[in-house]
Amino acid sequence: MSGVLQGFTVIFIVVGVGYLLGRSGVAGPEAQAVLSRVVFFVLTPALLLYSLATTDISQVWTSSLAIGAASASTIAVVYVIVARLWLRRAVPEAVVGALSASYVNSVNLAVPIAVFVLHDASFIAPLLMYQVMLLQPICLTALDLTARPHAERMSLLQSIITPFRNPIVMAGIAGLVISLVGWHPPKAILEPINMLGNASVPGALLAFGISLTALSVDTAGDGTDWRDLALVTVLKMIVQPVLVFVVAKYLLDQSGHRLFAEVVLAALPTAQNALIIATRYQRGMVLARNAGLVTTLLSIPAIALVAGLLG
Repeated sequence: MSGVLQGFTVIFIVVGVGYLLGRSGVAGPEAQAVLSRVVFFVLTPALLLYSLATTDISQVWTSSLAIGAASASTIAVVYVIVARLWLRRAVPEAVVGALSASYVNSVNLAVPIAVFVLHDASFIAPLLMYQVMLLQPICLTALDLTARPHAERMSLLQSIITPFRNPIVMAGIAGLVISLVGWHPPKAILEPINMLGNASVPGALLAFGISLTALSVDTAGDGTDWRDLALVTVLKMIVQPVLVFVVAKYLLDQSGHRLFAEVVLAALPTAQNALIIATRYQRGMVLARNAGLVTTLLSIPAIALVAGLLG
Protein backbone atom coordinates (compact mmCIF):
# COMPACT_ATOMS: atom_id res chain seq x y z
CA MET A 1 0.00 0.00 0.00
CA SER A 2 2.88 2.39 0.79
CA GLY A 3 4.24 1.92 -2.72
CA VAL A 4 0.85 2.78 -4.21
CA LEU A 5 0.58 5.93 -2.11
CA GLN A 6 4.11 6.92 -3.10
CA GLY A 7 3.23 6.43 -6.77
CA PHE A 8 0.13 8.59 -6.51
CA THR A 9 2.07 11.25 -4.61
CA VAL A 10 4.56 11.49 -7.48
CA ILE A 11 1.71 11.79 -9.97
CA PHE A 12 -0.13 14.45 -7.95
CA ILE A 13 2.99 16.59 -7.60
CA VAL A 14 3.83 16.59 -11.32
CA VAL A 15 0.19 17.21 -12.26
CA GLY A 16 0.21 20.09 -9.76
CA VAL A 17 3.28 21.58 -11.43
CA GLY A 18 1.49 21.34 -14.76
CA TYR A 19 -1.56 23.05 -13.32
CA LEU A 20 0.59 25.91 -11.98
CA LEU A 21 2.25 26.23 -15.38
CA GLY A 22 -1.15 26.52 -16.99
CA ARG A 23 -2.43 29.05 -14.48
CA SER A 24 0.68 31.21 -14.67
CA GLY A 25 0.85 31.21 -18.46
CA VAL A 26 4.64 30.83 -18.31
CA ALA A 27 4.67 28.26 -21.11
CA GLY A 28 2.28 30.23 -23.34
CA PRO A 29 -1.30 29.67 -24.45
CA GLU A 30 -0.45 26.73 -26.74
CA ALA A 31 1.60 24.83 -24.16
CA GLN A 32 -0.92 22.08 -23.52
CA ALA A 33 -1.63 21.48 -27.21
CA VAL A 34 2.06 21.43 -28.19
CA LEU A 35 3.13 19.26 -25.26
CA SER A 36 0.25 16.85 -25.87
CA ARG A 37 1.27 16.46 -29.52
CA VAL A 38 4.89 15.78 -28.55
CA VAL A 39 3.75 13.17 -26.02
CA PHE A 40 1.36 11.58 -28.51
CA PHE A 41 3.57 11.55 -31.60
CA VAL A 42 7.03 11.00 -30.09
CA LEU A 43 7.37 10.24 -26.39
CA THR A 44 4.59 7.70 -25.76
CA PRO A 45 5.34 5.73 -28.96
CA ALA A 46 8.97 5.57 -27.83
CA LEU A 47 7.94 4.32 -24.36
CA LEU A 48 5.60 1.69 -25.80
CA LEU A 49 8.12 0.56 -28.40
CA TYR A 50 10.91 0.17 -25.83
CA SER A 51 8.66 -1.51 -23.26
CA LEU A 52 7.28 -4.08 -25.69
CA ALA A 53 10.56 -4.68 -27.52
CA THR A 54 12.24 -5.58 -24.22
CA THR A 55 9.31 -7.61 -22.84
CA ASP A 56 8.49 -11.28 -23.32
CA ILE A 57 5.60 -11.46 -25.82
CA SER A 58 3.70 -13.79 -23.50
CA GLN A 59 3.30 -10.90 -21.04
CA VAL A 60 1.31 -8.90 -23.61
CA TRP A 61 -1.11 -11.51 -24.98
CA THR A 62 -2.58 -12.36 -21.63
CA SER A 63 -6.02 -12.42 -20.07
CA SER A 64 -5.74 -8.61 -19.80
CA LEU A 65 -6.59 -8.32 -23.48
CA ALA A 66 -9.74 -10.43 -23.10
CA ILE A 67 -10.81 -8.58 -19.95
CA GLY A 68 -10.26 -5.13 -21.45
CA ALA A 69 -11.96 -5.99 -24.73
CA ALA A 70 -14.93 -7.71 -23.11
CA SER A 71 -15.56 -4.99 -20.54
CA ALA A 72 -15.20 -2.05 -22.94
CA SER A 73 -17.37 -3.74 -25.57
CA THR A 74 -20.05 -4.58 -23.02
CA ILE A 75 -20.16 -1.00 -21.69
CA ALA A 76 -20.36 0.43 -25.22
CA VAL A 77 -23.21 -1.90 -26.22
CA VAL A 78 -25.13 -1.20 -23.00
CA TYR A 79 -24.86 2.54 -23.57
CA VAL A 80 -26.08 2.30 -27.17
CA ILE A 81 -29.06 0.17 -26.15
CA VAL A 82 -30.10 2.50 -23.32
CA ALA A 83 -29.49 5.64 -25.39
CA ARG A 84 -31.52 4.36 -28.30
CA LEU A 85 -34.41 2.72 -26.46
CA TRP A 86 -34.77 4.94 -23.36
CA LEU A 87 -33.23 8.30 -24.23
CA ARG A 88 -34.27 8.10 -27.89
CA ARG A 89 -30.94 9.42 -29.14
CA ALA A 90 -29.90 9.41 -32.76
CA VAL A 91 -27.23 6.90 -33.75
CA PRO A 92 -24.32 9.42 -33.91
CA GLU A 93 -25.02 10.73 -30.38
CA ALA A 94 -25.36 7.16 -29.13
CA VAL A 95 -22.02 6.20 -30.68
CA VAL A 96 -20.23 9.21 -29.17
CA GLY A 97 -21.79 8.39 -25.81
CA ALA A 98 -20.65 4.77 -26.12
CA LEU A 99 -17.09 5.96 -26.75
CA SER A 100 -17.29 8.32 -23.78
CA ALA A 101 -18.48 5.50 -21.52
CA SER A 102 -16.00 2.82 -22.62
CA TYR A 103 -12.87 4.41 -24.14
CA VAL A 104 -10.20 4.63 -21.41
CA ASN A 105 -7.67 7.46 -21.26
CA SER A 106 -4.73 5.24 -22.15
CA VAL A 107 -2.07 7.94 -22.55
CA ASN A 108 -2.30 10.98 -20.26
CA LEU A 109 -3.13 8.99 -17.13
CA ALA A 110 -2.68 5.31 -18.01
CA VAL A 111 1.03 5.61 -18.83
CA PRO A 112 2.00 7.42 -15.58
CA ILE A 113 -0.17 5.12 -13.48
CA ALA A 114 1.23 2.02 -15.21
CA VAL A 115 4.78 3.21 -14.52
CA PHE A 116 4.48 4.64 -10.99
CA VAL A 117 1.59 2.66 -9.50
CA LEU A 118 1.59 -0.64 -11.40
CA HIS A 119 5.38 -0.54 -12.04
CA ASP A 120 5.04 -1.92 -15.57
CA ALA A 121 4.23 0.15 -18.68
CA SER A 122 3.35 -3.00 -20.64
CA PHE A 123 0.11 -3.29 -18.63
CA ILE A 124 -1.52 -0.73 -20.91
CA ALA A 125 -0.52 -2.38 -24.19
CA PRO A 126 -3.42 -4.90 -24.56
CA LEU A 127 -6.10 -2.33 -23.73
CA LEU A 128 -4.50 0.33 -25.91
CA MET A 129 -4.23 -1.98 -28.90
CA TYR A 130 -7.86 -3.11 -28.58
CA GLN A 131 -9.20 0.43 -28.27
CA VAL A 132 -7.27 1.95 -31.14
CA MET A 133 -7.31 -1.01 -33.53
CA LEU A 134 -10.85 -2.35 -32.99
CA LEU A 135 -13.17 -0.23 -30.83
CA GLN A 136 -12.31 3.10 -32.45
CA PRO A 137 -12.52 1.87 -36.08
CA ILE A 138 -15.94 0.31 -35.40
CA CYS A 139 -17.23 3.59 -33.95
CA LEU A 140 -15.68 5.63 -36.77
CA THR A 141 -17.33 3.39 -39.34
CA ALA A 142 -20.71 3.80 -37.59
CA LEU A 143 -20.29 7.57 -37.56
CA ASP A 144 -19.22 7.62 -41.20
CA LEU A 145 -22.38 5.76 -42.12
CA THR A 146 -24.74 7.92 -40.05
CA ALA A 147 -23.22 11.34 -39.33
CA ARG A 148 -21.50 12.39 -42.55
CA PRO A 149 -23.05 13.43 -45.85
CA HIS A 150 -22.72 10.60 -48.33
CA ALA A 151 -20.08 12.45 -50.40
CA GLU A 152 -17.81 12.87 -47.36
CA ARG A 153 -17.99 9.34 -46.00
CA MET A 154 -14.80 7.34 -45.68
CA SER A 155 -14.27 4.35 -47.93
CA LEU A 156 -13.95 0.89 -46.41
CA LEU A 157 -10.22 0.94 -47.16
CA GLN A 158 -9.80 4.30 -45.40
CA SER A 159 -11.65 3.00 -42.35
CA ILE A 160 -9.34 -0.02 -42.22
CA ILE A 161 -6.05 1.84 -42.60
CA THR A 162 -6.90 4.84 -40.36
CA PRO A 163 -5.82 3.13 -37.09
CA PHE A 164 -2.45 2.29 -38.63
CA ARG A 165 -1.70 5.99 -39.09
CA ASN A 166 -1.67 6.33 -35.32
CA PRO A 167 1.98 6.54 -34.12
CA ILE A 168 1.18 4.80 -30.84
CA VAL A 169 -0.39 1.87 -32.67
CA MET A 170 2.54 1.63 -35.07
CA ALA A 171 5.03 1.75 -32.20
CA GLY A 172 3.08 -0.96 -30.41
CA ILE A 173 3.05 -3.17 -33.51
CA ALA A 174 6.78 -2.61 -34.03
CA GLY A 175 7.51 -3.48 -30.40
CA LEU A 176 5.41 -6.64 -30.61
CA VAL A 177 7.15 -7.73 -33.81
CA ILE A 178 10.60 -7.18 -32.31
CA SER A 179 9.63 -9.18 -29.23
CA LEU A 180 8.00 -11.91 -31.30
CA VAL A 181 11.00 -12.51 -33.57
CA GLY A 182 13.41 -12.35 -30.64
CA TRP A 183 15.56 -9.56 -32.09
CA HIS A 184 17.73 -7.60 -29.66
CA PRO A 185 18.37 -4.15 -31.19
CA PRO A 186 21.81 -2.63 -30.59
CA LYS A 187 22.18 -0.45 -27.52
CA ALA A 188 22.88 2.56 -29.74
CA ILE A 189 19.33 2.22 -31.09
CA LEU A 190 17.53 1.28 -27.88
CA GLU A 191 19.05 3.95 -25.67
CA PRO A 192 17.73 6.99 -27.60
CA ILE A 193 14.31 5.33 -27.72
CA ASN A 194 14.49 4.67 -23.99
CA MET A 195 15.58 8.25 -23.34
CA LEU A 196 12.59 9.64 -25.24
CA GLY A 197 10.29 7.13 -23.61
CA ASN A 198 11.41 8.21 -20.15
CA ALA A 199 10.12 11.71 -20.93
CA SER A 200 6.64 10.40 -21.76
CA VAL A 201 5.37 10.14 -18.20
CA PRO A 202 6.37 13.61 -16.97
CA GLY A 203 5.31 15.10 -20.31
CA ALA A 204 1.86 13.49 -20.17
CA LEU A 205 1.37 14.52 -16.54
CA LEU A 206 2.38 18.12 -17.20
CA ALA A 207 0.04 18.28 -20.20
CA PHE A 208 -2.75 16.80 -18.11
CA GLY A 209 -2.15 19.33 -15.32
CA ILE A 210 -2.17 22.23 -17.79
CA SER A 211 -5.43 20.96 -19.31
CA LEU A 212 -7.15 21.10 -15.91
CA THR A 213 -7.00 24.90 -15.98
CA ALA A 214 -9.25 25.01 -19.04
CA LEU A 215 -11.88 22.46 -18.00
CA SER A 216 -15.44 23.68 -17.57
CA VAL A 217 -18.90 22.15 -17.81
CA ASP A 218 -20.70 23.40 -20.92
CA THR A 219 -24.47 23.20 -20.58
CA ALA A 220 -25.28 24.06 -24.21
CA GLY A 221 -27.46 21.51 -25.93
CA ASP A 222 -26.19 19.14 -28.63
CA GLY A 223 -28.99 16.62 -28.73
CA THR A 224 -28.10 15.27 -25.29
CA ASP A 225 -28.80 16.32 -21.71
CA TRP A 226 -27.80 15.55 -18.13
CA ARG A 227 -29.20 12.01 -18.38
CA ASP A 228 -26.64 11.12 -21.04
CA LEU A 229 -23.81 12.45 -18.88
CA ALA A 230 -25.13 10.61 -15.81
CA LEU A 231 -25.34 7.37 -17.80
CA VAL A 232 -21.79 7.77 -19.14
CA THR A 233 -20.43 8.55 -15.68
CA VAL A 234 -22.10 5.61 -13.96
CA LEU A 235 -21.05 3.16 -16.67
CA LYS A 236 -17.47 4.45 -16.87
CA MET A 237 -16.63 5.01 -13.20
CA ILE A 238 -18.74 2.35 -11.46
CA VAL A 239 -20.01 -0.38 -13.77
CA GLN A 240 -16.83 -0.89 -15.81
CA PRO A 241 -14.45 -1.29 -12.81
CA VAL A 242 -16.94 -3.57 -11.04
CA LEU A 243 -17.43 -5.64 -14.20
CA VAL A 244 -13.67 -6.01 -14.63
CA PHE A 245 -13.30 -7.03 -10.98
CA VAL A 246 -16.00 -9.70 -11.26
CA VAL A 247 -14.67 -11.14 -14.52
CA ALA A 248 -11.01 -11.08 -13.43
CA LYS A 249 -11.56 -12.47 -9.93
CA TYR A 250 -14.42 -14.91 -10.31
CA LEU A 251 -14.15 -16.05 -13.93
CA LEU A 252 -10.39 -15.93 -14.46
CA ASP A 253 -9.36 -16.48 -10.83
CA GLN A 254 -6.99 -13.51 -10.76
CA SER A 255 -5.71 -12.04 -7.52
CA GLY A 256 -3.01 -9.83 -6.09
CA HIS A 257 -1.21 -7.27 -8.23
CA ARG A 258 -2.69 -8.53 -11.51
CA LEU A 259 -6.26 -8.08 -10.27
CA PHE A 260 -5.37 -4.67 -8.84
CA ALA A 261 -3.91 -3.57 -12.19
CA GLU A 262 -6.96 -4.70 -14.16
CA VAL A 263 -9.39 -2.75 -11.95
CA VAL A 264 -7.19 0.36 -11.83
CA LEU A 265 -7.05 0.55 -15.63
CA ALA A 266 -10.84 0.14 -15.79
CA ALA A 267 -11.27 3.08 -13.39
CA LEU A 268 -9.40 5.48 -15.68
CA PRO A 269 -11.46 8.38 -17.11
CA THR A 270 -12.85 8.95 -20.58
CA ALA A 271 -10.16 9.42 -23.22
CA GLN A 272 -9.79 12.70 -25.07
CA ASN A 273 -10.23 10.67 -28.27
CA ALA A 274 -13.99 10.74 -27.64
CA LEU A 275 -14.05 14.54 -27.86
CA ILE A 276 -11.70 14.57 -30.86
CA ILE A 277 -13.99 12.16 -32.72
CA ALA A 278 -17.14 14.03 -31.65
CA THR A 279 -15.64 17.31 -32.88
CA ARG A 280 -14.66 15.73 -36.19
CA TYR A 281 -18.26 14.69 -36.86
CA GLN A 282 -19.89 17.65 -35.05
CA ARG A 283 -22.14 15.32 -33.03
CA GLY A 284 -22.29 14.81 -29.27
CA MET A 285 -19.47 17.27 -28.56
CA VAL A 286 -20.93 18.65 -25.32
CA LEU A 287 -21.45 15.14 -23.96
CA ALA A 288 -17.90 14.06 -24.83
CA ARG A 289 -16.42 17.23 -23.32
CA ASN A 290 -18.42 16.98 -20.10
CA ALA A 291 -17.74 13.26 -19.80
CA GLY A 292 -14.01 13.93 -20.01
CA LEU A 293 -14.27 16.54 -17.26
CA VAL A 294 -16.48 14.63 -14.84
CA THR A 295 -14.76 11.25 -15.17
CA THR A 296 -11.34 12.90 -14.88
CA LEU A 297 -12.33 14.55 -11.61
CA LEU A 298 -13.76 11.27 -10.31
CA SER A 299 -10.96 9.00 -11.51
CA ILE A 300 -8.33 9.91 -8.92
CA PRO A 301 -10.54 9.21 -5.86
CA ALA A 302 -11.87 6.10 -7.65
CA ILE A 303 -8.36 4.76 -8.25
CA ALA A 304 -7.35 5.69 -4.70
CA LEU A 305 -10.36 3.67 -3.45
CA VAL A 306 -9.30 0.70 -5.58
CA ALA A 307 -5.80 1.01 -4.15
CA GLY A 308 -7.18 1.02 -0.63
CA LEU A 309 -9.30 -2.08 -1.28
CA LEU A 310 -6.98 -4.12 -3.50
CA GLY A 311 -3.54 -2.50 -3.37
